[in-house]
Amino acid sequence: MRLIGMLDSPYVRRVAISMKTMGLAFAHEPLSVFRDFDAFGAINPIVKAPTLVTDDGTVLIDSTLILDYLERIVPAERRLLPDDPAAFLASQRAIGLALAACEKTVQIVYETNLRPAEKQHQPWLDRVQGQLLAAYDLLETACAGVASTGRLMQADITAAVAWRFTGSKLPDVAPPARYPALAALSARAEATAEFAALPLD
Repeated sequence: MRLIGMLDSPYVRRVAISMKTMGLAFAHEPLSVFRDFDAFGAINPIVKAPTLVTDDGTVLIDSTLILDYLERIVPAERRLLPDDPAAFLASQRAIGLALAACEKTVQIVYETNLRPAEKQHQPWLDRVQGQLLAAYDLLETACAGVASTGRLMQADITAAVAWRFTGSKLPDVAPPARYPALAALSARAEATAEFAALPLD
């Protein structure tokens, strides 16, 4: 399989780390949706990261849909989502919160880095930042008291990837002192072989 996209995207990184954790072989092709638009478009005309090209040549987009597929092709013991309905529900909630934090971080980065300063709308930025912090407040509560040992599951991977991404792009927005459980999860995850092999670019 081929995974297309840069690791500075939290969506690409969560898929790459998940694949490595699942023990799935893949070739990572770090194409940028900006700098490598034409090359990326030759693989996927939508030019959306991540893009996964499966062994039979099927092109999949959207990190969650890609991971849904991968969950179905690995043995049960290598899956990253729990089978128990209550545990699955808690996992899905945490994943949703982490992905919301990613989305809001991306919106702020695009607004402040790509839109000219005179066209930026501060009330909208304030609103998005409020949504970002609300997502992390809820995710911190979900992570607090959770055992920090054992195999990383999808909720752990996604939360850790999101936290590292926000910290890298918006270091002053979500201070670690406000989110000690998330900071601890991130530190533990980044120290694993899977995360270390696929660092944030």
